[in-house]
Order: sequence, then C-alpha cells, then structure tokens
Amino acid sequence: MKKLVYRLVTTLACAGLVGSVLYAAEATAQQQPNPLDAIPDQMPFNVPYGAPISLDHAKAVIAAAAAEATKRHWNMNIAIVDSGGNLVAFERMDGAQLASISIAEHKARVAVTFRRETKAIENGIQGGNNYLITLDGVIGSRGGIPLIENGKLIGAVGCSGGTGSQDEVVAKAGAETVK
Repeated sequence: MKKLVYRLVTTLACAGLVGSVLYAAEATAQQQPNPLDAIPDQMPFNVPYGAPISLDHAKAVIAAAAAEATKRHWNMNIAIVDSGGNLVAFERMDGAQLASISIAEHKARVAVTFRRETKAIENGIQGGNNYLITLDGVIGSRGGIPLIENGKLIGAVGCSGGTGSQDEVVAKAGAETVK
C-alpha cells in the first residue's frame, strides 16, 4: 500500500512539474512579440517578371557557373529556368551526384517562383519561421539565385551537388553574368 501511495504521489508530482513547465513556456511565448506580425511598408521581393531568358544567355550562365565549379574541383548539376519556371538549360558535370539533378532544378524553380534566393528561405526556417515549410514547392537550401536583368526577373539558376554553401558560390558565379 505504501508503494502504491508513493507511486501515486510521485506521478502527481511529475505531472505537476510538467504542467508548470508547459504553463511557463506558454506564458513566455505569449509575452514575446511575433516578428511575423510586423507589417512592412513595401512588398518584399517585389521584382517584376520579365521576358524569359534566352537559350544562349542560359548557356552563358551555365558556362560561368561550371567554370567556377571546375576551378574549385567541385562536380555540380546546374539548371537554368526561365521567368515562368520552365527548364531552359541543364548541365551535369562529370561525377556530379545523381540525386542533385532534380534538386538543382528545384532550387532554380523556387528562386524564380518566390523571386528570392533560396538562402532567404533557408534563413527563415533556421530563424524559426517554420510556416515556410508548409508552402508548396519550397526548398530551404541555398543554391538557387534569381536572374535579374534591367530590373526584371528573367529566370533563375539552381546548383546542387556540394554543400549548400558550395552550391551557392557556383550559382552566384553564374548569376553574375546577368546584369
């Protein structure tokens, strides 16, 4: 009987402790302002869509990205999509990871669809804005860069095959060909 009473008291004490911790966490969360409640004056990432990137221009972006990857001895997959998210050009460097083929395309499509670098989505998720992972078609990994020419979005480059930071370096090298 003493053991039963002891277990009951212990269980109730643990439940009380858990309840107290949960109550304190909820109270703390309610006191801190939600940064997502801020209302910006301007629309973020409000770059207008332009005419689609040409095949020759897409090939030049790939060539610059591949040159950067080659210089660093990185095997990459490089995808270029137009302003509508349609694949225009793709290159898989010798030895590049097969799984990264679709990832490179996905990064490019996300960069053009959401009109921002995929690093912005990665940063948002890491910063606790987990609602981002609920959006259809999102990827929270850097390496997708919008291609902006004369203030208009003409497409995007997506790179995959290395770490996110390696993918980003290669994508930026390609994106720098677009002015």
